Amino acid sequence: MAVRKDMRKVTDAERAEIIRLHGEGHGRNEIARLIGRAQRTISLICAEEHLVFDVTMTEEATRHRIAQLAERRAMLAEALQDDAERLSEQIWQPAKVFRIGGSANTYTEHELDEPPADAKKDLMASAGIAIEKSMRLVPPEREDLEGLAAVDQWLRGMMPGE
Repeated sequence: MAVRKDMRKVTDAERAEIIRLHGEGHGRNEIARLIGRAQRTISLICAEEHLVFDVTMTEEATRHRIAQLAERRAMLAEALQDDAERLSEQIWQPAKVFRIGGSANTYTEHELDEPPADAKKDLMASAGIAIEKSMRLVPPEREDLEGLAAVDQWLRGMMPGE
């Protein structure tokens, strides 16, 4: 019966090598790769020896990754906003409608000044979804909302009878 590689007893030489590599500042994952042992094995041996790993590099890498993801979400939100604007513009653009049907399965098409009502409804729904998703990815700042309220008040003041 074969013994799994990670079930082998750690030798004194491996233990010494783990401690030496830790002392040189190598991380747990790197030590595991270098000596061919599981990360958990490295963690257990270091814990037994009261050795801790410097997590500042991990924390910095995590902060960097979070910043990258935030940037990607912002780019996606911007693309969704662009999509919403293009969809909204299509509501008032000339449109081609077509139909395939009849007993001969005939194709017919017509050019219209603007899309029919059902197509406009679909375009508006799609634009609304894109805007909603964009705002979820990058919500407006509270100051932006307060600024919008001030603009609303100014516009109401400009309206006759207000």
